[in-house]
Amino acid sequence: MKRESGEKNYPIWVVMNPKHPISHENWTPILDEIQDRVYREMNTRIETANIYFRNAVSESRLVPNTLNWWGPEVAKEIELFKKIAFENKPKMIFSLGAFAFEFLRRVFEIKPEKGPKAWSNSNLGDEFERAIENFDINKANIIPLLHRVGANSSFIEGHNYFGRKSGENYYTYVGAKLAEIIIQHKDYLSIWIDNSGSLNNSGISP
Repeated sequence: MKRESGEKNYPIWVVMNPKHPISHENWTPILDEIQDRVYREMNTRIETANIYFRNAVSESRLVPNTLNWWGPEVAKEIELFKKIAFENKPKMIFSLGAFAFEFLRRVFEIKPEKGPKAWSNSNLGDEFERAIENFDINKANIIPLLHRVGANSSFIEGHNYFGRKSGENYYTYVGAKLAEIIIQHKDYLSIWIDNSGSLNNSGISP
């Protein structure tokens, strides 16, 4: 996969660890759930072709490990991302996995800085809930997702750390939460396909 795709000026960004290209497979079911709920509520869909996808770092070798977590090359990548985020002002930045989430926390100077094993599924779930609860359309919102989900789409020993219910489908729960936020702020997000099939830049009136 190339370093980036989509449009930087689009309100929705997805940031990944280049070591985990499967992340796209775990993003699509969430997007499908969002689209289904948006269509049922608003009779329109999100223009997905413009979503901005970006690997957090340019090469897999730069992804920190337990021995060398954050080197100078990663610091340069953080500064680069900070620059493009400031210039384009995305509203929703989804991180896929622990590294991408901590990378974004450092981009936006969220303290304390943490190491590679701090972000378990449970902790990422807590941060997801916090991001939804504190969502602010006037700033960039970092929303953590998982880069890998088990075959049954629920978490360890049947406990869904995101949904807080045993066996609840991860994609359904997360997609529903995100759809609710997106619909709530529909007039402030230039992401909609109008009836002619083109992007509606003014949003959808209630």
